[in-house]
Amino acid sequence: MSEETKSLNFIEHIIEEDLANGLAKDKLRFRFPPEPNGYLHIGHTKAIGISFGLGLKYNAPVNLRFDDTNPAKEEQEYVDAIKNDVAWLGYQWENELYSSDYFQQLYDWAVQLIKDEKAYVDSQSSEAMAEQKGTPTQPGVDGPYRNRSVEENLDLFNRMKNGEFNEGEHILRAKIDMQHPNMLMRDPIMYRILKKHHHRTGNDWCIYPMYDWTHGESDYIEQISHSLCSLEFKPHRELYDWFKEQVYDYAKETYPMQPKQREFARLNLSYTIMSKRKLLKLVEEQVVSGWDDPRMPTISGLRRRGYTPNSIRQFIEKVGVAKRENVIDVALLEFCVREDLNKTAPRVMAVLDPLKVVITNYPDDKEEWLEAENNPEDDSAGFRKVPFSKEIYIEKEDFKEEAGSKFFRLKLGGEVRLKNAYIIKAENVVKDAEGNITEVHCTYDTDTSKKVKGTLHWVSIKHAVKAEVREYDRLFMDEAPDSHDGKDFMEFLNPNSLNIINAFVEPSLTEAKVGEQFQFQRLGYFNVDDDSKSDGLVFNKTVGLRDSWAKQAPKQNNPQKSQNNKPQQQRKAINVVQQLGKKYTNYPPEKQEKVKAELQALAKDVAYDELEPLFGTAVKKAGTRIAVMITLKELLKNGLERNDAINEFIEKALEDKNEILVVEASEV
Repeated sequence: MSEETKSLNFIEHIIEEDLANGLAKDKLRFRFPPEPNGYLHIGHTKAIGISFGLGLKYNAPVNLRFDDTNPAKEEQEYVDAIKNDVAWLGYQWENELYSSDYFQQLYDWAVQLIKDEKAYVDSQSSEAMAEQKGTPTQPGVDGPYRNRSVEENLDLFNRMKNGEFNEGEHILRAKIDMQHPNMLMRDPIMYRILKKHHHRTGNDWCIYPMYDWTHGESDYIEQISHSLCSLEFKPHRELYDWFKEQVYDYAKETYPMQPKQREFARLNLSYTIMSKRKLLKLVEEQVVSGWDDPRMPTISGLRRRGYTPNSIRQFIEKVGVAKRENVIDVALLEFCVREDLNKTAPRVMAVLDPLKVVITNYPDDKEEWLEAENNPEDDSAGFRKVPFSKEIYIEKEDFKEEAGSKFFRLKLGGEVRLKNAYIIKAENVVKDAEGNITEVHCTYDTDTSKKVKGTLHWVSIKHAVKAEVREYDRLFMDEAPDSHDGKDFMEFLNPNSLNIINAFVEPSLTEAKVGEQFQFQRLGYFNVDDDSKSDGLVFNKTVGLRDSWAKQAPKQNNPQKSQNNKPQQQRKAINVVQQLGKKYTNYPPEKQEKVKAELQALAKDVAYDELEPLFGTAVKKAGTRIAVMITLKELLKNGLERNDAINEFIEKALEDKNEILVVEASEV
């Protein structure tokens, strides 16, 4: 859908209305204002995408401003990491700014508020202030220092600035209304004493402005037109406006435009922690190796895992801009990276759980270098050479001594095609003393035009390169690990979130560089980890070729529902595939991902002979054809050999007007 025809989100409607009411387009200015107290995570990408996206849409500047008002938690390391992450995502900021740039101006305005009897120094304990503030249903009461004289307040505030008092002795509060219905308006704190070293201003200050006072005035100084923030700041909007309106009287000649705060729903992701405090706990307790551990939802962790900037930007685009909080299924993020890597990642062969295959009729001393396509989705990717010899490795799960008709891989007496090579037939096996199969003896056939149903990946033992493969899984077993009252989120950690494998890869990967991404055929997408060396390759699993968690999701124990669904459970899998396909194109992206996972799970019970008749489904029934394509992909991944009917079905799908069908077909 083009930019011109795409419907506007509610923030864009607000901007368009402001422009229609006289706001000059060249006055539009946005900002992304992170606090440098941790690394950015996937939740921040929504705020980044909204602000920078609006900058691109309206050709307006976007500032990167660090709200660095708490020196106790802020470090230059976080500043550098945030800049690196925003740039990696592909965004460019107009100005790099810091709230600390405005400390003197903020102090001067605070002094003016004291003079106008709109701020005062309070010397109570925090406990006393909390008691006087009341509750959401009970108004607060004025404290004993609320009516100090202007002269006394100015003297105390100046002495606070000069470091004459200890932390906690005094604070500066705005003088608004202790009976206000909004508790945030009950004389909020503006300054506190903090004798901490600041990463930019050093020891110049020992009083620091509070976030609510600093944030809005920084927007005002920078003449931000639209201050966009997440929904938890909606109750703060009234205070944001109050502060802004007070200083406007002091600075309207210099800063004529008052910013407008508007809120959007933040990004919540299933199986994921978004709290920087809790993420820091994972780092400090060494549950993970650091902020950039590939299991972390940080942008640096996702980058190291193998996620691409484009996949994350596509994810944010699909999530959209909403006014209400909701939880996005992490499967949608995984779908986006699969979709992106499918187009760009070179195909290579790797074996993670090796089983030795000896091709008995292949000459002992012979080796061949066979041609292999790098990426069928990219005509410019070209070809490479892969070595073939008498002894090869295949995946252990790709062989069974005996198997049914739906097992399309290698079995005794059965034939399969080796990807980019020959057809082999399993003749016999060699077992150890415990009865475990250690070798499969096969014969090969040079007639590659024969029709066989299965295709396997492999590596030549003689040429295989050892590599460490790190298989990552979700860090938490629970969809919402920090939502359980009385339970620590750490209780839901997945003990199997990391599995280290000694694998074998084809020799073309010896030249792979850190960060490069590949599709290990039939296994998933992998990238070269930062720890990788020329003499020791290390790969991270970015994502599998399909959502493996869908099958593991526990079913709701609802007797009535299960009774109602009983007839469907008894239906053949192919009929359920057709039923699920009927409404597929009407579903939103999240629902499509869930239905897709159901189809992938159903595929194991679908025979090719049942599926092929659906290749001729009418063009107008796009949903059914999408469901058939998803099911077909699973059969092909499990070793089904392509034939003319399959190729024709895929070719027609690639030319279809339905974008979803084209995407699914392009992944085959």
